[in-house]
Amino acid sequence: MRRLQRLLLSILILCGLVPAMAWAKLYVATTTEDLAALAREVGGSFVEATPIARGYQDPHFVDAKPSYLLKLARADLFIQVGLELEVAWAPPLLTNARNRRILPGNPGFLDASEGCEILQKPTGVVDRSLGDVHPFGNPHYWLDPANGRIIAKRIAERLAAIDPSHAEAFQTNLAGFEARLTKAEKTWDALMAPLKGTKVVTYHNSWPNFAKRFGLVVMNHIEPKPGIPPSPGHIQTLTAQIKRERIPLLLVEPYFDVKLPEKIARDTGAKLVLFPPSVGAEPEIKTYVDLFDRQFTLLRQALGLSETK
Repeated sequence: MRRLQRLLLSILILCGLVPAMAWAKLYVATTTEDLAALAREVGGSFVEATPIARGYQDPHFVDAKPSYLLKLARADLFIQVGLELEVAWAPPLLTNARNRRILPGNPGFLDASEGCEILQKPTGVVDRSLGDVHPFGNPHYWLDPANGRIIAKRIAERLAAIDPSHAEAFQTNLAGFEARLTKAEKTWDALMAPLKGTKVVTYHNSWPNFAKRFGLVVMNHIEPKPGIPPSPGHIQTLTAQIKRERIPLLLVEPYFDVKLPEKIARDTGAKLVLFPPSVGAEPEIKTYVDLFDRQFTLLRQALGLSETK
């Protein structure tokens, strides 16, 4: 039906009976701001992309508000991180939105993880004793720009399938994004060159893709297991490790309570960095490239390096 509507509208525009600005945008609903940012890069002026979880929120835990159902009910395309990151809240929203276009198996549903490099896929039995381990691999894969490229390409393909009349524009936008990302990566690699091999402790196991791509070494986590609060014994062991191995950085996502990380930093001399994992985690982080720009600025500042090479 939507394709027929767009075909009729294009005919009316060509005949001068309807102004071109009357062309309806595709509405894209995403689970995270990172995916919305990539959809905007590719979709340009032909797309309106709205996230459910904000960049300063923990995407594992989102309250399913009625307003989210309205977003999904009108969506032409729904994009999720997948790998069960949103398993606690996205499936009920999809079901209750009553929008068949965006249900799994239909063109309006896109799992962004497909085709990406997924790390830390567990082997053997996965149960609650392991904490909040994701059985299909670590879901924070967007923190490698190579995966960002893959996600953007798949979004462009899916938008073109839904709206073939703008397929060329989506490809042009994709090429522009890829060029900007390639240029930015050269800068990031130069900025990170003196930091390669730097040992870090993170609060949650959010950073394997980022660490692999840019050469950080994650030595441990404040959480003993994903989603499990640390015990006094774990903190004592972790504090001793940070001192013994002279680990200089504690990376903490902005949605975690910083009281314990601040104490660990005081006790060890490690530098605490509130490290944004997503677009929108800070007001100035508005695009996918902005996210990495900010991360490298924070890392270099924490280690006493200038912001530019």
